[in-house]
Amino acid sequence: MFILGVILLLLGLFLHIPILTIIGAVLLVVGAVLFILGSVGKPVAGRRHYW
Repeated sequence: MFILGVILLLLGLFLHIPILTIIGAVLLVVGAVLFILGSVGKPVAGRRHYW
């Protein structure tokens, strides 16, 4: 999710498509939060790791 967010964010910025930029930024933030929660050992949706 994190990598997809980065890709969509960059595509939105280079192609000047605002919706891709917004979706990419949201996915980037959600992916980062889930990665941090999973790395500290807090279960996310019943799983210890999220990937």
